[in-house]
Amino acid sequence: MRKLFTIDDIMIAFVMAIFYAAMDVILEPYGFPPLVNLAVIVGSGMVVQGAIEKVVFSEPIQRRPMNRFLTYVGFVALFAAAGIAFYRVIGLNLLTYLANGIRDTIVAGIGGFVLTMVVRFYKTMRIRERYGEGKAGYVFDVTEKEIEEANQKNRAVLDEFDAEQVIRTKTGSYVGRELDDDVCAYLGIPYAKPPVGELRWKAPQPLEPSAAVSEAKNFGDSAVQVEHAGSIVRLHRQSEDALTLNVFVANDGEDKKPVIVLFHHGDFSFGGSADPLLYGDKFVAAHPDVVFVSFDYRLGLFGFIDFSEVPGGEDFPDTLNLGLLDQVAALTWVHENIAAFGGDPDRVTAVGFESGATSIALLAATESARGLFRKALVFFGSPDFAYTTPEASRSVARYLLEETKTTNMDELMALDTETLKEAEKSLWRYLYGPTCDGVLVPADPYEAYRCGVASDIEFIFGIPTTEARVVKAFIGQERFECMVSEEMEETMLALGPSFEERFQKYVEEHQDIPDKIEVYAQFVEQCRALSMYYSAVNLVIGGSSVRLMYWDEEPLIENLGSGTVDVVASMLGNGELMEMHGGLVDDDVFGSLQGFLAKFAKGEELKLYPNEIKGFDGIVWEKFPKALIVSNHEYSCDKIEDKLMDCQSLREMAEDYL
Repeated sequence: MRKLFTIDDIMIAFVMAIFYAAMDVILEPYGFPPLVNLAVIVGSGMVVQGAIEKVVFSEPIQRRPMNRFLTYVGFVALFAAAGIAFYRVIGLNLLTYLANGIRDTIVAGIGGFVLTMVVRFYKTMRIRERYGEGKAGYVFDVTEKEIEEANQKNRAVLDEFDAEQVIRTKTGSYVGRELDDDVCAYLGIPYAKPPVGELRWKAPQPLEPSAAVSEAKNFGDSAVQVEHAGSIVRLHRQSEDALTLNVFVANDGEDKKPVIVLFHHGDFSFGGSADPLLYGDKFVAAHPDVVFVSFDYRLGLFGFIDFSEVPGGEDFPDTLNLGLLDQVAALTWVHENIAAFGGDPDRVTAVGFESGATSIALLAATESARGLFRKALVFFGSPDFAYTTPEASRSVARYLLEETKTTNMDELMALDTETLKEAEKSLWRYLYGPTCDGVLVPADPYEAYRCGVASDIEFIFGIPTTEARVVKAFIGQERFECMVSEEMEETMLALGPSFEERFQKYVEEHQDIPDKIEVYAQFVEQCRALSMYYSAVNLVIGGSSVRLMYWDEEPLIENLGSGTVDVVASMLGNGELMEMHGGLVDDDVFGSLQGFLAKFAKGEELKLYPNEIKGFDGIVWEKFPKALIVSNHEYSCDKIEDKLMDCQSLREMAEDYL
């Protein structure tokens, strides 16, 4: 797939050689010092080359071979015209200067390549020095000043404000903050009433219409959560009043733009939109014709717990899936208000990673979310990641009563936030998550898929190969072992003795992995990969358009894995944050994934034209059953069944799925 040079690169170098030769001749009679000549030539050359690349790498040129051919003919004609002009006006043979220009161009190109490799080598060494083997998980070097700045709060606007920065919605007017690259951020906008006091553990309530003006310059509070060492959101303020969203939009006055709504990751117990990895400013700067939205929703025991067996629990019928109801409320607010920001409510793409991905997979099967998004990118998530019955969620409620020494809902409602947060730390090992309750979410989402409930949604499912290590880097080794053991125990109980026999065969086939926990983790991850594939199968049966992405990039540091963090950073343009998380994203992969996301949201063909992203030939992202395979910084499209079922025991277990 990768080429050192393509015909486009050669033609650009050809034209630039002419330009440098011409500039050398033009400046020579003036007698400027050599360094001045060099500065003028290089500076003007960068401008000219940028303009030429915009033409050569533009979609109209790259779309058809004939367009490229005509462009090359034009370049040759330009060279011929320039040569004739030089000979007639100046009396010099341009070929001599062209040879010098080509020499300088090649030398400059090699020098630039070497410089790029030196910088990358330096970054790699710095990351390896910081992380070592990476066994401690993600480590963040953040100053107290940065933490203080990130925790600033919005205020009501009572005096004069910049009218150009205010957006008027049905629920209030908001004064945003202008960022670099003509991007404006509107942060911490409420999308539902604060779920506090009597509204704790109640379904989100819509906001009343309002003419009040408020700041929208800072992120709202993050949801109360389990504070894992590898989650940077633990440094952000938390409260139960966390139902807010953020909008990033280009300051160009255009409207009817496609909208991307990001669902954050975090295993339904941690994370939030204040994570710098999820900022949308760089994506919007690169794609000003897209509006970007992120939001927060209730987590852990505030968002996913079944109180139906607790005395008084009948007054709290929605607690099983409050986090999902929050997500529906956020999407509803977007549908009703995003036009004020220039967005098109009928062109919404839901993008989710890990727990956010599972949320989207579940919402796609629900009637409550019907019509709220038309496209979905689901990276490492499926309905199988949710509870199949309320029993597991009810057990968490029982443990909560024991932990807090309470007996009924009145006593739980009387507890303050900090007490509940302390209890959540102990209960984390029992896991939190949504439930296929048969009310909000169908009891069998796959059956709903097959019946066409999501036939009007276009999907991308992303399947990573080392996501388990990414999760471990977030939550730490001890909690990771606890989580994997709990999942395996629940799986064994649910599937019975026949499964134990099959799993024992799996263990025998992986004797090269001495650590039992690592075997468990790999098995869980491969089963989850199969469940994502199974989701695609059933969606296609129901009439949905589906594409797969198989992420097989080798991590810079093995123990940190490669998955959610890499893909988020690539797609949103937050490559510097990738370095903080112990990795580097190849520039070509970085640009192409972001390009794919933009094209997906805009409804364009998912195709990279030759050299649209430098270093790649053109490639079309084919639909299921083929997948876009990202491996060793290269792309290909092929089937992936053999990669998902790499041993006989998995193939046998997959028969139950497929």
